[in-house]
Amino acid sequence: MKKLVVLLLLFVGFNGLAQSQNALLDHYKDFYKEMRLQGDVEGVINALTHLNVLAPSKERKDTLAFVYMNNNQHMQALNTIGIEKNADDSDLAVQVKAVSLKSLNQPKRALEHFEVLFSRVPSAYLAYELADLKILVGDNDGALKNIEYGIANAKDDMRYAFYERQQPYEVPLKAAFYHLKGLVTYNTDKNNIDSAIAQIDEALKIDPNFNLASLSKQALESRKEKPEGN
Repeated sequence: MKKLVVLLLLFVGFNGLAQSQNALLDHYKDFYKEMRLQGDVEGVINALTHLNVLAPSKERKDTLAFVYMNNNQHMQALNTIGIEKNADDSDLAVQVKAVSLKSLNQPKRALEHFEVLFSRVPSAYLAYELADLKILVGDNDGALKNIEYGIANAKDDMRYAFYERQQPYEVPLKAAFYHLKGLVTYNTDKNNIDSAIAQIDEALKIDPNFNLASLSKQALESRKEKPEGN
């Protein structure tokens, strides 16, 4: 009889615990929806964190990491989903790893994930990210391949944002590729400054207000007037 009473009490306890957890899940699901409606990023992070504790899911983790990334909390994003290259990662997870690692000045690691994204769904935008990173790590041949792909596939309405000025600005993506091509041309042969400047001039023909291209051209012209080592 005592055993029956103990089992009954345990059943009631577990049932009450399950109901309590379900109530919490429902609460944080509603809370998450409300925070999204209000555009409250911290509230969204709070809700997703609680949901992941109560009912862990890969999809929720990826979403939480994406929210962190969009809020420029890149270390938190990577702490949520890791930095490893996993074949079963969702496109969202790979994007978070690529963007956050790039933002944290880890170009070699970021490259791995951008390559995965490009292999899944190639695009001119991804080609630009790959070319930019490959220039940083000294892979000029690889960068040039991505640049040629980008120039061939960039549409007139595609634009890319730059932030080197106090006020961010956008230029046509094709112009951005020609600017990179000029940099690669110079990096490949530092005596070929005229060809590098000609590529940057192509960028400036597309967008004369391309500030970064203007700065690069000025730098190259100054090196032409005063060669390195002199």
